[in-house]
Amino acid sequence: MSRDVSELPFRRAVGSTARGFETERADPAGHHVRLDAAVKRYGRTTALAGVDLEVEPGRFLVLLGRSGSGKSTIARVLGGVERLDGGALHLGGQLVEDRMRHLPPERRDLAMVFQDYALWPHLSAHGNVAYALRRRRLSAAETRMRAHEALDRVGLARLADRYPHQLSGGEQQRVALARAVVARPRLLLFDEPLSNLDADLREHLRVEIATLARECGATSVYITHDQAEAFALADEIAVMDSGRLVQVAPPEQVYHRPASPFVARFTGLAGELAGLVLAVSQSQAHVRVGDWVVPGQALGVRAGDAARVLIRPAATRLLPPQPTGSEGTLPGTVVDVAYRGRGYDHVVATPVGSLSAVFDGQPHPRGALVHVQVRPEGALVYPEEESRASRSSSGGDASKLTAVTLDTDAVAYRP
Repeated sequence: MSRDVSELPFRRAVGSTARGFETERADPAGHHVRLDAAVKRYGRTTALAGVDLEVEPGRFLVLLGRSGSGKSTIARVLGGVERLDGGALHLGGQLVEDRMRHLPPERRDLAMVFQDYALWPHLSAHGNVAYALRRRRLSAAETRMRAHEALDRVGLARLADRYPHQLSGGEQQRVALARAVVARPRLLLFDEPLSNLDADLREHLRVEIATLARECGATSVYITHDQAEAFALADEIAVMDSGRLVQVAPPEQVYHRPASPFVARFTGLAGELAGLVLAVSQSQAHVRVGDWVVPGQALGVRAGDAARVLIRPAATRLLPPQPTGSEGTLPGTVVDVAYRGRGYDHVVATPVGSLSAVFDGQPHPRGALVHVQVRPEGALVYPEEESRASRSSSGGDASKLTAVTLDTDAVAYRP
């Protein structure tokens, strides 16, 4: 449901007790979040290996990574559920966590939205939202009003008396979202909140999360393994691998200038081609791939290097067969085609490797002879040795990573 949430501003929020953060603030602002050399171990497994992370107040950070990369551990440390084995955590300029100190979750002025909703089954939707205000020392009338207001903002005021088992999955997650923002905390944590929902609901709730989080002024940390979701939501993306941050940057930079082959693979490729760098001019490399030459961004390569060209889906375009191919075009045969609503994605087998998610507004039948144009801004040229090491660390099978097709003129939509 689309709503103009600006019509329903929250009243002044009351913060946590004086033993934690200030008790009242007229102009709410998000926490400044800082992790310094954070270490967390589970037995012999290192979940966080000296992570340094800083999030400015009011920013929306998405932690993106595979299962087991450490992203959920960061959220649990921020939320006070897990204790650090080394390093320190500051929220709003206050030390809340190190090996000697641990401020409990209820005193950190934060709220969390979980994957499985985590609603009290014996409380109505209104009761669940009102429960989040129990520490705010509000009158019963004020609590009722603010809980109703929060439910109205997510389009559920009419269902305030229903219990969780009487609500759909999307409605339950809206209740959880209303519960999280009703007290206007300084920090919002989202632990893959949309992964249990179907695609249509995910898109609607993604917009609602982005709008509500930014409107309430909180700093937001959002956990996901879904690359498209990360690009759509984030002010900044932090890509994690094996307990380490491998890149922290705005979505556009992560997409166009990935810090490593791992980041490039994890954020979506059409395919990879092995070749030899013929020349490097300014920031562009010209790579011989079989009998063809492909230009791309030079990322740590020099002339004469063995290299691997990592190609974004948005950098490819289908052309009709040509008598002679020009630089940046590869001959191929269409082996599969899929309708995507706005057009068609093709899998094209070329003499030097297959390319997937090659888009065209018109379908090309299986077996059709075509040329694929590769635009240099979306072709990322890394040294073969670095690329090989990245493939090994990511499990060696890039095909298991979800391809992300993004419009290079508008990488992300962020309300």
